[in-house]
Amino acid sequence: MTTKISIIFQNNHFILVDKPAGLNFHSEDDKAGVIELIKQQEGIETLFPVHRLDKMTSGLLIVALNKATANQFLELFSERKIDKYYLAISNSKPKKKQGWIKGDMLATRNGSWKLAKTMIKPAITRFISVSIQSGERLYLLKPETGKTHQLRVALKSISAPICGDQRYANRVEAIEEDRGYLHAYALKFNLAGHLFEFVRAPENGSRFLTKACRGKIEEWTKPWSLFK
Repeated sequence: MTTKISIIFQNNHFILVDKPAGLNFHSEDDKAGVIELIKQQEGIETLFPVHRLDKMTSGLLIVALNKATANQFLELFSERKIDKYYLAISNSKPKKKQGWIKGDMLATRNGSWKLAKTMIKPAITRFISVSIQSGERLYLLKPETGKTHQLRVALKSISAPICGDQRYANRVEAIEEDRGYLHAYALKFNLAGHLFEFVRAPENGSRFLTKACRGKIEEWTKPWSLFK
């Protein structure tokens, strides 16, 4: 059965989709990735990806429909003019509950990364968090840079790895989760003189769908107002 990709918005310049958790960005081992699935579903021959989400991550993903728009988005991303907000859940006690996480990211084994104390070209993440229930916290994350695995490594660095993250959390416990609990929640940007604001709450994952968690997420429907 082919995975259906939810189209959140579409115009003549770009498509915004809600990427499912557990789906690769690119096709792999004869299994279609999200870009190929969009092509098949929408009957589009050529798409221009402008950013990406990890396999475990769900949520808002922009795909340009032409090269000119792709170049505009790439410029916006490189100049950090696209505000991105993510939701995450951890069941480990963090070293701190809000603030900044900064440091250079150093490659380790098997494609993993770690956060260093040096600040040569640091990954920078802002965050706030709230308790959902005993031993479980919901995080609102705002990456100020765009490094590989940045948010996953950031939470790991404060002793709060993301639930279901088989790379950075306890692997045995992570495998038992129904998904990786990282979701691309909101985007805000100005393209060709038009302001775009998108918010999309996660639609699957038992931890995301509890009444307590949904209630907290509903308090964050304008996440850009929470980071001044």
